[in-house]
Amino acid sequence: MSRAPLTAKGAQRLRAELEELKSVKRPAIIEAIAEARAHGDLRENAEYHAAREQQGFIEGRIKHLEAELSHAQIIDVAKLAGSDRIVFGATVVLADVESGEERTYQIVGDLEADIKQGLIAISSPLARALIGKSEGDIAKIEAPGGVREYEIVAVEYKG
Repeated sequence: MSRAPLTAKGAQRLRAELEELKSVKRPAIIEAIAEARAHGDLRENAEYHAAREQQGFIEGRIKHLEAELSHAQIIDVAKLAGSDRIVFGATVVLADVESGEERTYQIVGDLEADIKQGLIAISSPLARALIGKSEGDIAKIEAPGGVREYEIVAVEYKG
C-alpha cells in the first residue's frame, strides 16, 4: 500500500478534527441516543433514528481519519525551502495568461485539499501540470472550456 503524502499542517488539522469527533461529538451523540431512547417506542422515534444515523457518520469519519493518518507520509514543507522546482507542498502564485488574474495555491495531499482555502490535491490536473515546473514557466491545463495557460509567478515553501 502506498503512503499518501500529507503536509505537517494538514496532519495537525486532521488530528484536531479527530480529537473533536472523539471527545465532543461522539459523547454528544451517545447522550442524544440515550435521551431519544427514553422517549419510548423506538420504531416510530424519529429522533432516535436520526441520532443513530448521525452516530454512524461520526464513527465512519473517525475510522477514516485514523486509517488515513496511520498510513500517511507526513512531509514538513519548511524543509523543502530552497527548491526552485514545484513539488508537493509548494505554494504557487499563478497568473492567468489571458486575464492576468493571479491566484495562489498550495499543493497538498488528497485528504487535506480544500479549493476554497487554496489547497489543491496533488492528484488534481492543475497540480499535475505544475509539478516539476519553475518560476517563469507556463503551465497548460486541460479544462472543460478548453486549454488554460498559467504563468508561474512565484514558488515558495512555507510550513
